[in-house]
Amino acid sequence: MNTFVFIKRVPDTESKIRIDHENNCIIEEGLNFVMSPYDEYAVEEALQIRESKGGTVTVFSVGSEESIIILKKALAMGADEAVLIRDDAPESYDGLRTARIIAEAIKQKYSEYGLILFGKQSMGADNAQVPAMVAEMLGLPQVNVITQLELEGNTGSALREIEGASEKVTVPLPAVVSAQKGLNEPRYETLKGIMMAKRKQIPVITTAELGLSDEQLAPQLTIVRMETPPAREAGKIVEGDAAETAQQLVDFLHEEAKVI
Repeated sequence: MNTFVFIKRVPDTESKIRIDHENNCIIEEGLNFVMSPYDEYAVEEALQIRESKGGTVTVFSVGSEESIIILKKALAMGADEAVLIRDDAPESYDGLRTARIIAEAIKQKYSEYGLILFGKQSMGADNAQVPAMVAEMLGLPQVNVITQLELEGNTGSALREIEGASEKVTVPLPAVVSAQKGLNEPRYETLKGIMMAKRKQIPVITTAELGLSDEQLAPQLTIVRMETPPAREAGKIVEGDAAETAQQLVDFLHEEAKVI
């Protein structure tokens, strides 16, 4: 089975984020960028499918040339091929725009695949929109937030997280699925894989090649304001006997926290 995996370059969650308030964007200078953590589960699942079912694993990323770093990481993990869909536009947080680029690339350039894998959401935008949109544009069934996946012939069965339980969904292949934490344990790159990835040539597809118009590539989402979360306030200490502290706690929850 030929499996496609889409991954995204995002700021490391350990990095200190600074904001350019004039342009409503993050300041990338000095930031460390990594593969979005949920995407690592998607890559690992694709590798395990290849090991058990055969076929190939191709990873894709939509972004600037800097995204080649995470494509090389996926190759070092064991992916067979990597493709950069080059898009030099700044981060727009518009899932529809990204989904349109991905769907058009698949329609025009690829026909033989059995599964398309994503992480459930990127750690950069956190919208969790792109997998479902791509599935809709390609006319494919989709299952999101999966924690288990089994493939048999032309059918896939997945467990997905719902409130307080798991739901089993069966879909015909090809299909789009998005990975949740718990699906597997992503492997580390091997030294052999790293050396092979360094030598691997990564083909580039441009948005111009896809024939997308300026109107189709124009973001339909506008960032009005971007801010860091407010500083956490110091905790409060309640004193007195049990009755007094209980009343103070109730007053705080009602008048300040406004949760009751």
